[in-house]
Amino acid sequence: MDRQADIEALEKLAMRMDALVRIPGTNLRLGLDTILGIVPGIGDTAALLPAGYIIGKAHQHGAPRSLLVRMAGNVGIDWAIGTIPLIGDIFDFGWKANLRNVALLKAHLAKIDATEKRAALSEQNDPTRLPDLP
Repeated sequence: MDRQADIEALEKLAMRMDALVRIPGTNLRLGLDTILGIVPGIGDTAALLPAGYIIGKAHQHGAPRSLLVRMAGNVGIDWAIGTIPLIGDIFDFGWKANLRNVALLKAHLAKIDATEKRAALSEQNDPTRLPDLP
């Protein structure tokens, strides 16, 4: 499992879902999630598939249950409010659950990497450690 390739693919998916196009003359972006949300009921539900895929990949990469619950909460809020006509469309435009979830996963993985690096350095500098044999 190539973690870096997965993260890059998840970032691309999240961008398509949450920030595919920029509204001309602004810094505002909208994605397929917002566009799908215009279709009452079906659109917001269809947008759950890529969101679920992102959460599934986070699980594959060892995200703890607390992080998965937080990510599911982001998607749940997006879906629940997104189903409300007009208000949901405006909310979808700003909430961007997929980008949030990929950012959460990246932060978690970065923290794990930093912890593993510190542990490796600590072990390497341990004065009680026996030298490696050839």
